[in-house]
Amino acid sequence: MRQVGGVTVPSEEASATFTAAVADLRSCQDLLRQIRPELSFEEVPAPRTLAPFATAVGAAVRLDGAEVASGRFVLLYDPAGQRGWAGPLRVIVYIRAELEPEIAEDPMVGEVAWSWLTEALDARTAGYAEPSGTVTRVVTEGFGTKREEPPATGFELRASWSPVTDAAGGPPEDEGAPDGLAGHLAAWCGTLCAAAGLPPLAAGVSALRPAARRRSS
Repeated sequence: MRQVGGVTVPSEEASATFTAAVADLRSCQDLLRQIRPELSFEEVPAPRTLAPFATAVGAAVRLDGAEVASGRFVLLYDPAGQRGWAGPLRVIVYIRAELEPEIAEDPMVGEVAWSWLTEALDARTAGYAEPSGTVTRVVTEGFGTKREEPPATGFELRASWSPVTDAAGGPPEDEGAPDGLAGHLAAWCGTLCAAAGLPPLAAGVSALRPAARRRSS
């Protein structure tokens, strides 16, 4: 980073590093689409105030044309690092999915959802540090013109961690490959698919039973 006219300008090296990281994540998306055809991706606005460099990806799982889970993956890069980070990188993720009411009432839902993420990170990445997050049960009720709609139950997972990587690695050969930043995107997608009730592609990640309306055609 350098100062030009009182404005902080990223160095060419930092810009090149982040550009390579973004290319790594995009290549991973292409492979994940082939492995998980239920997944779809879109570019979404990245936060502008959290780090000098940021990129964001949105994803959804669709079954029989209906969206059953969705989320967002944000990669932050600050060459100088930040307080609470373990290095220059930080990943922030969000996942929302519906569950059957009796499952949503289970006091272990939070532990199970968090284990989906940590098991996926353990299986698919070279390492991660300073993990932090929350799991929130959600009840959605309709009012007004939506009053006839039945209540929906589910959960939201918010988490962040610092990737432990070497140089930017190549995209994974499968959903479980622990390669560079692509492995962290793959871990998030694996968690999203588990939340949607899809069977795991890798050992060690179990999915809850999907909500009844997901199974209806």
